[in-house]
Amino acid sequence: MNHDQVYKNLTIANNTKLALVVLDGVGDIATESTGFHTPLEMARTPNLDYLAKRSAMGRLIPVAPGITPGSGPGHLALFGYDPLEVEVGRGVIEALGLGLELKAGDVAARANFCTLDAQGIVTDRRAGRIDTSICEKQVALLQKKVKKIGDVQVIIKAGKGHRFVVVFRGPGLAGPLTNTDPGREGLPIAVATGHAKTAKVVAEFQQRALPILKDCQPANGFLLRGIAHQPAIESFHDRYGLKAACIAIYPMYKGLAQLVGMTKIEVAHSLAEEFTMAVEALKTYDFVFVHVKPTDAAGEDGNFEAKVAAIEEADAALALLIAAKPDVLVVTGDHSTPVPVKGHSWHPQPVMITSEISGWDGLERFTERAGNLGSIGVMPAKYLLRLMQAHARRLDKFGA
Repeated sequence: MNHDQVYKNLTIANNTKLALVVLDGVGDIATESTGFHTPLEMARTPNLDYLAKRSAMGRLIPVAPGITPGSGPGHLALFGYDPLEVEVGRGVIEALGLGLELKAGDVAARANFCTLDAQGIVTDRRAGRIDTSICEKQVALLQKKVKKIGDVQVIIKAGKGHRFVVVFRGPGLAGPLTNTDPGREGLPIAVATGHAKTAKVVAEFQQRALPILKDCQPANGFLLRGIAHQPAIESFHDRYGLKAACIAIYPMYKGLAQLVGMTKIEVAHSLAEEFTMAVEALKTYDFVFVHVKPTDAAGEDGNFEAKVAAIEEADAALALLIAAKPDVLVVTGDHSTPVPVKGHSWHPQPVMITSEISGWDGLERFTERAGNLGSIGVMPAKYLLRLMQAHARRLDKFGA
């Protein structure tokens, strides 16, 4: 009998409430360039400190040692799915998050507007993080000009900031394909390879769409990532017996939650509103996932002070959820986004579990160093939900 079936057999129902707060990319590393401190260590976090003195701590390996995860694998692991077994293209996640209904055979890609120089070299992979209004205007232009490629319909929808989604709908398509994003500045747009027909459609889409943007500054190009079709995944409710809701601002994280069957609760654009809605959702749902983005964005920008500020803002908003007293409250990240790296990394992210039976590890603050000393130890992120079930007394005894 495999582990999943053992856990399923042990799962029992009760009225406990569980909350998972994901500070995206919160994990960091202490290097000489940062004064041997991390943003978590430098931030003023009275609410996280309050929880730390009532919690068990540890660190989570997002995928496997040395593997740097994207946001998709990082979150799927937090939701208890092995990211090495369940592969989901980022485009699928983003499309679902934007409210697009994917059909069998659809291939979706997550796109970033970027800046290209006269030679077609990528000089800024995020086009200066353009405003959403500019993204919407340019997406409308692309959709008006490129509606079909042969027998394939092209559906384009704007996301937030520099992000948008492209869905290819037609016969004989399949994924995944490699990214056209070269992964760093100073290189040309890459060629997507994989399924022959889909790769040809993607190449023609680029050939037709890029000239339309040539006079748009700074977003005169785009990069495609996570080009794939939607896989079949066991629902969150079937897996854990939990009625779950998602509170997130960015479409990708809504899409991830929707992919596993969580109910997507729409919010505006503030952390305070996210946590207000989370408190309200706990009245109806057994499990609430809250996603906080600014910590990750600051890490990717290599901005230590901005990451400290993002942590402090999240800490202030967290007070609302603490006051609601869920039976199990977890704070962690989906991966680390260290300031010195300016991107995602493989470094284990800190995790903190607060419950009536979590105990206290004697640690005063929620930091990476504290996580190293905690009773949870360093464990694969895919077991976090099982640990939450145990803290909620939702797992029966195994064996006589």
